[in-house]
Amino acid sequence: MTGVESALKRFRVAAYVVGVFLLLLTLVAMPLKYLAHDETVIAIVGPMHGFLYMVYLVITFQLAVRARWRFLYTLGILLAGTIPFLSFVAERKVTHRVRAAQAAAEAEPITSAV
Repeated sequence: MTGVESALKRFRVAAYVVGVFLLLLTLVAMPLKYLAHDETVIAIVGPMHGFLYMVYLVITFQLAVRARWRFLYTLGILLAGTIPFLSFVAERKVTHRVRAAQAAAEAEPITSAV
């Protein structure tokens, strides 16, 4: 497994975990806070999402460096963990992009300097 493949695997896991916790935060914890006046769930899920988002940032940046992404593309993927459902979309797009780049790299003929 190459460095890009292992970074992609870590990114995919992180994107799903951050996405699920963001959905819990916005669809469960926030309504409970404002409708039922119960701040217990938000006190647990909020900091967990914050910590996991920081992990997501590091993992995404590692993948961006290894895959040699442009700055604006990297910034967009980094911000995907802040908008509900967007981390799932970003994960699919990144997976397709990285796998297509790997396939293109494998298809190139290898020339040796003799």
